[in-house]
Parts: sequence; structure tokens; C-alpha cells
Amino acid sequence: MTRIIAIVQARMSSTRLPGKVLKPLGSKPAIAQVIHQLSGANNIHKIVVATSVDASDDPVVMWARRAHVEYTRGSLYDVLDRYYHAALHYKPDAIVRITADCPLLDAEVVDAVIERFLQGDCDYAANINPPTYPDGLDTEVMTFAALERTWKEATHPVEREHVTLYIRNHPKLFRIANVQHTEDLSKLRWTLDTPEDYAFLNKVVQKLEMLHIRETKPRFSMHEVLALLASDSTLRETQNNRPSSPEPYFSSLQHDYVARL
Repeated sequence: MTRIIAIVQARMSSTRLPGKVLKPLGSKPAIAQVIHQLSGANNIHKIVVATSVDASDDPVVMWARRAHVEYTRGSLYDVLDRYYHAALHYKPDAIVRITADCPLLDAEVVDAVIERFLQGDCDYAANINPPTYPDGLDTEVMTFAALERTWKEATHPVEREHVTLYIRNHPKLFRIANVQHTEDLSKLRWTLDTPEDYAFLNKVVQKLEMLHIRETKPRFSMHEVLALLASDSTLRETQNNRPSSPEPYFSSLQHDYVARL
């Protein structure tokens, strides 16, 4: 059996929305919402938070301890090094890479990418090359060997900031697969990056929690969010009127600059 762990990278020092990973979304902090959504995936054996050793990230560690979530700490600026050493600690066969600013992450989408990876003909599978899912549902899966090679060979600063950029930039070195949605929904932005994003996502999560008020620990699917937006014109207008992403080349996983995570 392939042992797969999910590593959620998180830090407090976002420049556009400081402390965003612990901001409350509905009934729980954003990072707790991400992990709760992710925990619905069937093919993940363990979830780990990878934060930094900087004192600014002590609140992330305090939250993880209270929530009984496993965590590791590493470099503040060399995100690839932080990520690799988090994986090295657990020595899995494969890693699912998630960022802590994706509170509407869909476990079914995560499983779809993992299942594509498990077909065995790729070193790296994702749903972002090109993106066809809403920004904020991004999922990447890679072998530990691919991550280790990336850690050893990536030297450019931007490749140390973006954990998987070296893999995507070297398709001759890595076997790469992509999962596409039947409809291109990539213009929808459900990631937590700005105050406007926070206002929008907080309303979405609050409304979804009300729809699931009889459930103890509800999880939300992409289709539920789409249905909510289709039925709520005010919320839909709020989504459409938000400023576009500051880094249009990257989706939420791809543009996780040091300033963000």
C-alpha cells in the first residue's frame, strides 16, 4: 500500500492579510477549516502542518497543539526546505501538498488527484496544469523521491519559495499528470489572500454551516458552493467584484510566495 501524507504549509506573516491562517471562518479558524475539509479524503493516512521556526508562527504551533494536529517547523524563507524536512520526518511514499489558505478545499477533488497519481505512471499529479477547478481547490501529489530530487537540485530563489515549481519547469525530469474538470471554473477565486477574500469566504462558510446546522462536523463540496452562489445573487456579486489575484500567473497553490505562506 502506498503511504500518503498531506502536508499543509502555513505561516502567519502574510503581507496582504496578516494572520490569515488563524482568522475565524464561520465556527473555526481558517486552518482548522482547511484540515477538516482535507480530512474527508479517503486516501490520506496522516495530515501534518508545516510552519516555520520564526516566533511569529508560535500561534500556529499553539493552535496545532490544542487541536491535536501534528506539526513540524522549518525555514521561514526557504519553503522548499521546510516542506522537504517535514516530509523527511515521516518518510512517506507520497505527499499531498496543500496550503492553509484554501478553506473550501473539496475532499473529493483531492481524492481524484490522488487516484490519478496512484495509476503509477507519474511522479507528480495535480489539477493546476492548466487549472480548471476554482482557485482554492488546488491539489498536488508527488512521490517523496520527486520532492527529494527537487530539494537537492532547485537552486533559484523562486524555486525555493514555490515548492513544486522546479518539477513543473522540468517535464523531462519528472513524469507529470493533470486532472481536469469537465468545465473550466478556474476564474472562480475561493482562496484566502486579501481582506475582500476573507469577507467573502466568511459569508460562504457561515451560510454553508447554517445549511448543515443539524450536522456536528459538516464538510462542504465544490458543488454545494456553486449551488450557494447560484442561489444567492448578493454573494455571487461579492465574489465577482473582488479584486483579481495579485499574481495572475499562479493559482492559489502556485502563487504561494513567501509573503503569503
